[in-house]
Amino acid sequence: MTVTPIRKEQFEMDQEIAPPGDLAIDPAVTVVPEPAPRPGRTALGRLLPNGIKLPSARKIYDDAWPPFIGVAAFLGLWALLAPRVTTSLGTLPGPGDVWTAFTGLLGEYSAARAEAAAAEAAGGTWSGAPTFVDQIFTSLKTVGMGFVLASLVAVPLGLIAGMSKRFNAAINPLVQIMRPISPLAWLPIVTMVISASMTGDDPAMPKSFVISAVVVMLCSLWPTLINTAIGTASIDKDLINVGRVLKLSWVQRLTKLVLPSSLPFIFTGMRLSLGVGWMVLIAAEMLSQNPGLGKFVWDEFQNGNQQSLARIMVAVVTIGVIGFALDRIMMALQAFVSRNRTI
Repeated sequence: MTVTPIRKEQFEMDQEIAPPGDLAIDPAVTVVPEPAPRPGRTALGRLLPNGIKLPSARKIYDDAWPPFIGVAAFLGLWALLAPRVTTSLGTLPGPGDVWTAFTGLLGEYSAARAEAAAAEAAGGTWSGAPTFVDQIFTSLKTVGMGFVLASLVAVPLGLIAGMSKRFNAAINPLVQIMRPISPLAWLPIVTMVISASMTGDDPAMPKSFVISAVVVMLCSLWPTLINTAIGTASIDKDLINVGRVLKLSWVQRLTKLVLPSSLPFIFTGMRLSLGVGWMVLIAAEMLSQNPGLGKFVWDEFQNGNQQSLARIMVAVVTIGVIGFALDRIMMALQAFVSRNRTI
């Protein structure tokens, strides 16, 4: 037998690589590595409710630069083409003129607040005309009241219509007839009915506020009603059969099966209703001369001075920005309500 000599270097290397006896790995034992620690939430992330995550900086950048380029291009075209448009009140105001008018309206609001504070300190009451900012808050309160009333009427009717084919067939002709009616047609009827019903003048809820809110409700409830009915009727039939097998009551089927499935449709309808209500409100305020942004636009149009056109443009931009903000708020509310919701 031939014995192969082992060099000293090879023996030392084997001694270093071989594990000690008490740490020898048993081939029958599967070693599972420990999971890497999850990154902790940032200080701002801990303030948010569970289920809501902040987007990354890259995603914010990718989502922000296309709208920024679009808005910048629009403002550039506006500034370039506005001096070429001549009206009876002068040339069309550009972005700079509109911004100057906007700062002037904010200055008027600050001056009015100072006068009101001084009058209250002296023991009197301030009876000045509402400013542009006051009209914004009035319109927001009115559209909020009309939207809440529309939702309270439309969502229950939509749920019942989606769950009952006979009820859906009964109200469908009425919905299709009343849905296209213009707010300008509703306004005289609502005005006469509210004026006859509210004999006293309640300062907490003036007649003009109630009239505008009811008109908003009548014109904005249809998208919510239709979308709620469609979402309820499109529920998977297997879920309904499971509810029957489990002998769920009508209320249990509504809360456990119907609402979670139809929630996206309901919020889509509510977003549409809020946008319709905001547009309807401005038209109703202009026609009825009720307080709000619509009345502000009409008053400036009637004034006809050199600053009126720029102030009207401020109101138009403000109406659009507020409408966009209301839509984003509804989207955020939908994401908050729908988080971690399963059937």
